[in-house]
Amino acid sequence: MANKDLVIGVDSSTTSCKAIAWDRQGKLVAEGRASFDLLSPAPNFYEQNASDWWVALCHVLRSVTSQIDASRVAALCITHQRESFVAVDEQCQPIRNAILWVDDRCRQQVKELDQRFGSDYIQDLTGKGPSTKQSLPEFLWLQQHESDVIPRAYKLLDVHAFLVYHLTGQWITSIPCADPMGLLDMRKGDWAADLLAKVGVPLDKFVELAQPGAVIGEINDEAAHQTGLLAGTPIIAGAGDGQSAGLGANITAPGKAYLNLGTAMVSGAYSDHYVADRAFRTLCSPIAGAFVPEEVLGGGTFTVSWFVENIVPDLRDLGVKVAAEEILELAAAKLPAGSLGLMVVPYWNAVMPPYWDENATGITIGWTGAHRREHFYRAILEGIAYEHRLTMEGVERATGQAINEFILMGGGSRSALWCQIVADVSGKTATRASTTEATNLGAGILAAAAAGWYSDVRAAAAAMTSTEQSFQPNEKTHRLYDRLFKEVYVDIFPALKSVVDRLTALTYDEPH
Repeated sequence: MANKDLVIGVDSSTTSCKAIAWDRQGKLVAEGRASFDLLSPAPNFYEQNASDWWVALCHVLRSVTSQIDASRVAALCITHQRESFVAVDEQCQPIRNAILWVDDRCRQQVKELDQRFGSDYIQDLTGKGPSTKQSLPEFLWLQQHESDVIPRAYKLLDVHAFLVYHLTGQWITSIPCADPMGLLDMRKGDWAADLLAKVGVPLDKFVELAQPGAVIGEINDEAAHQTGLLAGTPIIAGAGDGQSAGLGANITAPGKAYLNLGTAMVSGAYSDHYVADRAFRTLCSPIAGAFVPEEVLGGGTFTVSWFVENIVPDLRDLGVKVAAEEILELAAAKLPAGSLGLMVVPYWNAVMPPYWDENATGITIGWTGAHRREHFYRAILEGIAYEHRLTMEGVERATGQAINEFILMGGGSRSALWCQIVADVSGKTATRASTTEATNLGAGILAAAAAGWYSDVRAAAAAMTSTEQSFQPNEKTHRLYDRLFKEVYVDIFPALKSVVDRLTALTYDEPH
């Protein structure tokens, strides 16, 4: 219908929910945001009351529908925090708190899976190496420590499935929403039935899978009352937040990749065929039938924030209207590339690809009396850029597709220094996405294509996305970074891995 000129994207992230109404050109028309609590009942345990996800979704949708006529909404699509899951009863009520992707309780179970199946088997089947980020070791932890939960659960749901049920009454999720849990047979595009059977998790605990971009239900009367949307509004199968961000950056063909400099550093390319490789993890794309070779580093802007809050907290109390990060950036920009020999391996939150080591920790080498805090700040930015290059070169090798440009988004992309460092370290163009809401826009693009505004998802992404400033690599600086990367950075963690693992075991894993 002619008056259906808006779509709504919903991003239910780790600490908040945001709804945005987008027009046909990808312009933000209305938005609403609500936060919810992150619970930590024990060290390295992270949970949420999944009912808070629904309460926050209703709040943000009511906020959006108070700003627009709900009859204008052609469709709604959800993107969400990945890997997190909740056990629910027949009425989709949580029977315990959701366990989140940042949770680290299942280190021992990761080792058990590796010993039992071998990391290569799991990587080849699911596209992901054993990690605390995936759901399978968390299921083992529940079996060993809360043995009643899985048998009592009617369903085990990702965030998308939970919210879709409350909107529509349908037990369904999308392939690229469920896939990050590490429970899918990637070649079949279906639940990994044999693997689940071997670990004793019944297949009937999981919901139906739909292709991304498919209509999977409609807003029911109760949800319409709680959200302000019209009953019958179509709900479109979405994708996890990382894949959705790539779509919101128009990564729909080989040659470009997105780089989200957020709390975690996430970078992903495009592949039209499935490739499993320990150098990265492979996810299902928001474009049905395609794949996303992806890097995830838990310590993205998290590491920068850690540095500001714990090493230079005095910069927050200067009484000036300049952020501590801006002060540090001005000082760091005056330093030579290479930070006077100071180098950081940024494993503040362990490492997934390419090493898949839950015991990994941050490493800093090269300290001398000449170094100041601005050197450390710049070394963190450089270290994250080195790590990004390490994984994305693995993507290029495995897929046989060169990446010529990175589309940058997230809070870190506001740093001109960091954008330039990414370009100089990689030797490739780094371009800022126009919107800071690329993740949400990706959901809006799926909704727009499903609403029939465009011929397909690629056409919708081309019409609704744009970019801003590009940063070109400085040839001289790139030559220096290239030598630092090849002759120093790539050797640091492999050389120290056994020592770091033992240190972590003595101070974290073994009882005192």
